[in-house]
Amino acid sequence: MKNESIQAIGLMSGTSLDGLDVCCCTFSRKEKKWNFNIDAAKGYSYPEELKQKLGTGAQQMNALEFITFHSTYGKFLGERVNEFMTEFKVKPDIIASHGHTIFHEPKKKIMFQIGDGAAIAAETRISTVSDFRRLDIMLGGQGAPLVPIGDRLLFADYDYCLNIGGFSNISFEKNKTRIAFDISPVNYVINHYCRQIGLEFDRDGEIARKGNIHQTLLNELNSMQFYHQDGPKSLGREWVEALVYPILEQHNLPLEDMLRTFYEHAAFQISRIVKGGKLLITGGGAFNLFLVERIQALCPCEIVIPNKQIIEYKEALIFAFLGTLYMCDESSCLASVTGASIDNIGGMLFKV
Repeated sequence: MKNESIQAIGLMSGTSLDGLDVCCCTFSRKEKKWNFNIDAAKGYSYPEELKQKLGTGAQQMNALEFITFHSTYGKFLGERVNEFMTEFKVKPDIIASHGHTIFHEPKKKIMFQIGDGAAIAAETRISTVSDFRRLDIMLGGQGAPLVPIGDRLLFADYDYCLNIGGFSNISFEKNKTRIAFDISPVNYVINHYCRQIGLEFDRDGEIARKGNIHQTLLNELNSMQFYHQDGPKSLGREWVEALVYPILEQHNLPLEDMLRTFYEHAAFQISRIVKGGKLLITGGGAFNLFLVERIQALCPCEIVIPNKQIIEYKEALIFAFLGTLYMCDESSCLASVTGASIDNIGGMLFKV
């Protein structure tokens, strides 16, 4: 690819179960610098039954049920893309799908992003790249995070790129090498407890703002081994369910105190990484006013909250970019980020 442009659709479904993000972008490169334009973007909420399956149901399925769901969810994704293309009158060169993380245990070389790319390609009649993490994990990496290549090439004006979704993750340059890793769970935990009182999330942090910090709980959270590990590292729901929920629940605190303490924990873990400069915050957490206040209080940096479209669709945008890099036969998984033995081109192509 020299100066021509590529139009790609990126699909993103995060662990917070907010729904499916679809983002259509046009990418071009001039004198080695990438540029992008968001042509259209839209979010699609999940039906309650599908949300349950993606949340915990899929892990309990037998093999036949699981592979059937893999196919039907892929068809669901393809149907949403068809709706999207009709509404916005676009027909991209490639679709790049993140899928939805069901299993993620890199040490065991186990991962699964549900949502069959072949089903998406068959439904849309557009070539589709999916399963971006598997090769990296087999090469000894974490298979995550995948967004840093986009941070480096599309958002180079910022010293740190922080995404706050189900988990917070960050990427930045250190000694001319891209460094990135998961920081802590955020919305995955907050939304879990909000659902217990009939809410999908803690709007603007209003529940947590009313609470008080429980210092013993805060100390226990901050002392967890993961936070003191060096090198590439990533988190999954298994870690939260096995370790974080038991710590949060053992003190029998009122919800507002539990969440207030957890917010402080999440902000503190971010502050351990960010040391001045410009911090770009995207993801659903960027809309949480109280959480951003706590991050600003603890971090000596200039926080930049971009426009709503970038906040909501940056990950889907970058998956569209990963599809573009695949078409250009260029690496999208950085060994410096994931810990793999080599940089690699993640993804499996289903060509129509």
